[in-house]
Amino acid sequence: MIMKRILCISTLFVGFSLASFGQQIPQYSQYMLNDYILNPATTGQHDYWEVKSNNRLQWVGITDAPRTFILSAHGPFKKQNMGMGGSVFADITGPTSRVGFYLSYAYHLKLSKSLKLGMGLSFGLLQYRIDGTKVTLYDNGDPVFPNQMMTVYTADATFGLNLKHKNFNVGISLPQLIGNELKFLENQDNPDSRLARHYMLMGGYTFHVGDFGIQPNLLLKYVFPAPPQFDAGLKLDWRDQFWIGASYRHDDAVSFMGGLAYKDFLVFAYSYDMATSNLRNYSNGTHEMMVGVRFRPWKKVATESPDTAPAGDSE
Repeated sequence: MIMKRILCISTLFVGFSLASFGQQIPQYSQYMLNDYILNPATTGQHDYWEVKSNNRLQWVGITDAPRTFILSAHGPFKKQNMGMGGSVFADITGPTSRVGFYLSYAYHLKLSKSLKLGMGLSFGLLQYRIDGTKVTLYDNGDPVFPNQMMTVYTADATFGLNLKHKNFNVGISLPQLIGNELKFLENQDNPDSRLARHYMLMGGYTFHVGDFGIQPNLLLKYVFPAPPQFDAGLKLDWRDQFWIGASYRHDDAVSFMGGLAYKDFLVFAYSYDMATSNLRNYSNGTHEMMVGVRFRPWKKVATESPDTAPAGDSE
């Protein structure tokens, strides 16, 4: 059955991130498990390469609810003071979608034996699309909004800093740094139809109690002129092999999550968001799953001597 979308033009454009009155970047509940997708300064911060896939089905039960899929990979150069990586993603909401890819680079300045400052940049190309054939207007045949596929391409960039210690990390990032205009129609003249610059502050601290690690974490997000939004969570892990956690997103949802790491190679995590807003009356919640693989190409093997083995991250 084909569901009709009864949308006016202004609602469509605002909902599709053409105005800077709200969050324009995808939402993630497992931000503490894959901070690379939010901050390029974390590129290559470990002594291993990792590939991760994040898949999010938001507001299950609501027609045309957002769906987000992302695949990322990053790791260090051999001397481990620099990192490189990349990601591809798709973010789909009803008749609107955006897909893109990013390449990232980071330099890690060693401030002390256990403290490093990461400085990173990512650049990418985005495709925004509106399928006009799936939109039903109040006035059928309105010439202002054509009954066809509309596509626009634009460049994007993100800058980030990340201070990392074996027990904590604090980072800031500026997604959509360039702020390019999105122009679907030739006669479109709207100064707010652009990618708005976002500001993010994220951090976490790990308390070690025997074989357990307790990690409170925080993510602050702001885009003018919307009010700031925050996520606050707590993660409990056992020997970095099993973990459970929960977080609260201000005026939006409560998330519950769990995961495991198999032989420090395969990583799996799942989270479920329960809406705290009025959406709870219409949605069955949000599901998010992450699968990751870690590679340690420069890990010292038994046949290597300490003098010939490459330097590794102490974490």
